[in-house]
Amino acid sequence: MRRVLVSPTAAKQLDELPPKERRRLVSGLHALGEDPFRPRPGADIRKLEGIEPPKYRLRVGDLRVVYAVGEHEINVFEIFRRGGGYALG
Repeated sequence: MRRVLVSPTAAKQLDELPPKERRRLVSGLHALGEDPFRPRPGADIRKLEGIEPPKYRLRVGDLRVVYAVGEHEINVFEIFRRGGGYALG
């Protein structure tokens, strides 16, 4: 199982969410630690195209999480609402 590391930016975005959405998103982040590649109920995952090194998107309701997978950890870069756009740098 990989550790999920949240960037300071993503932590701030997570803190700004209403408690109910925050709990739901944290549950989704825990699911990433088990398998960050395979989509399944509770973890709608897609690989973002045209990006090197590869990044992935987790969808939890109207929220999106952009992350990268390392050998022992998952790095969460950004959390935003649907339609917010991807800042992929």
